[in-house]
Amino acid sequence: MPTALELQVKTLPDSPGVYQYFDKEDVIIYVGKAKNLKKRVSSYFTKNHDNGKTRILVKKIVRIEHVVVDTETDALLLENNLIKKYKPRYNILLKDDKSYPWICIKKERFPRIFSTRRVIKDGSEYFGPYTNVKTVYALLDLIKELYPLRTCNYDLHETKINADKYKVCLEYHLGNCKGPCEGLQTEENYLRDIKAIRDIIKGNFKESLEQFHQIMLDFATDMKFEEAQKIKEKLDSLQNYQAKSTIVNPSINNVDIFSIISDETHGYTNFFKVMNGAIVQSYTTEIKKKLDETDKELLELFIIETRQRFNSLSREIYVPFKVNLGEHIKVTVPKLGDKKRIVELSERNAKYYRQEQFKQIKIVDPERHVKRIMGQMQKDLRLHEEPRHIECFDNSNIQGTHPVAACVVFKDGKPSKKEYRHFNIKTVEGPDDFASMEEVVYRRYKRLLEEEKSLPQLIVIDGGKGQLSSALKSLDILGLRGKIAIIGIAKRLEEIYYPGDSVPLYLDKKSESLKIIQYLRNEAHRFGITFHRNKRSKSAIQSELEEIPDIGKQTITNLLRTFKSAKRVKSANLDELKEVVGLSRAQKIYQYYHKK
Repeated sequence: MPTALELQVKTLPDSPGVYQYFDKEDVIIYVGKAKNLKKRVSSYFTKNHDNGKTRILVKKIVRIEHVVVDTETDALLLENNLIKKYKPRYNILLKDDKSYPWICIKKERFPRIFSTRRVIKDGSEYFGPYTNVKTVYALLDLIKELYPLRTCNYDLHETKINADKYKVCLEYHLGNCKGPCEGLQTEENYLRDIKAIRDIIKGNFKESLEQFHQIMLDFATDMKFEEAQKIKEKLDSLQNYQAKSTIVNPSINNVDIFSIISDETHGYTNFFKVMNGAIVQSYTTEIKKKLDETDKELLELFIIETRQRFNSLSREIYVPFKVNLGEHIKVTVPKLGDKKRIVELSERNAKYYRQEQFKQIKIVDPERHVKRIMGQMQKDLRLHEEPRHIECFDNSNIQGTHPVAACVVFKDGKPSKKEYRHFNIKTVEGPDDFASMEEVVYRRYKRLLEEEKSLPQLIVIDGGKGQLSSALKSLDILGLRGKIAIIGIAKRLEEIYYPGDSVPLYLDKKSESLKIIQYLRNEAHRFGITFHRNKRSKSAIQSELEEIPDIGKQTITNLLRTFKSAKRVKSANLDELKEVVGLSRAQKIYQYYHKK
């Protein structure tokens, strides 16, 4: 049986994220980022490492935790936060301990715009952080090209400007500033430019695109092609620029984020701790339901216990729905923007954790996994018992020719291919799916009854109400109606039909029950189509040889047994044909193909 660590590695998601390695003292010894968590972490345990430190690190790993994020950039930022917080033994720390750069719009009259690595809580606006410094410089250069802004650090209070305290500098004469220090530019005009710049930094280029293109055209008209190309290059460099990150954002300050995903037996909860705009801690776990607790009850319990466990003093929490935690904690349910995105990220981590638990159970305790799936199907499909044995039927024909049907069998949610069955339609002429379905269902269960074999708990019919009604007729004749549950699935909207109910059931598109039914339907379709093609192909080959005068079925069989196909019969010479069917028949076959 695999160890707990091996199970964790096997069930990691194929998503970008950050992983943390813990030793036997439960201390973080390494933090890393990955574009694909499963591949990156697996590489530590499957490769022979030349580096001695890496070999020692791998030996010390006892437990792994991970956080799933949206992009590789977010993974880089979160890794940086966690390394600075925990200072793991095997991580390299930056010597100058610098953080990533931001773009700041300073809170002041006639705001300055500049890059900085320090976020100061003075009411200024900060955008970023940026993992690529070149992006920051390209963005600031573009802003400078488009909007002349002041670069001086004067206090441009209205009284000081009116008192002529300042004089314009060289930047004004170079055309890089419009001279607000001497009152040559109004505050209203300046703030209009700041608003446009704010949109550009956020990535909202729509309103400014016309202006960009106009500048390029003006340069081109004035034969300043180098300047026009520079503007174009700067725009191109910003196409992949991502202004915001859910991992670090100054608008989110000192809060706890909680979320929950649940099923019939467990709730899966996630906690993010955000300090000074950065995620510094993540914790995900499962809670077993004792009674029929709601998500609200489970989340309230998780929030109280987690805040005590991690000594959280945050006065505000973000959650996906309202919870009751008393008067001293502010509860926020974000509806949009960065706050909403970070709650969604928390929910995504809870969801991935749930999937990983299912994968681990499937490896360690397959019967528990099957029982959970069967229990979910019983509830979702409103069945009286778990559908351990399911059979699905599908018809195949082209304009009524070579009509066939297929029956596939699933045991415990998995295909039992040795029990699949093909049917040649015997009593129906022409394209009649309803009558064909009635025939094959009758033949299938008449035989099972005669051979005293076990009957399925659920029958799935590929088709809507018409095919379902036809199958029911056969069950009525055999006296099986009510003894076996039967449903139909229509392809267009994945509607589930029940006998005597005109209103279909719509399962959640992500439901495991629907996925198993779709798998059944697709398997029946594949199995039936393959049989139909083979039959049609065989028929086409035989019909071509049957057109040769005075050649009977036995001769055709001998030819196909030797040459394998009609094409090879056609290309055979007279001596080769004579060896198989004799001189007389060989001459007739050869002349038929070579009469031209």
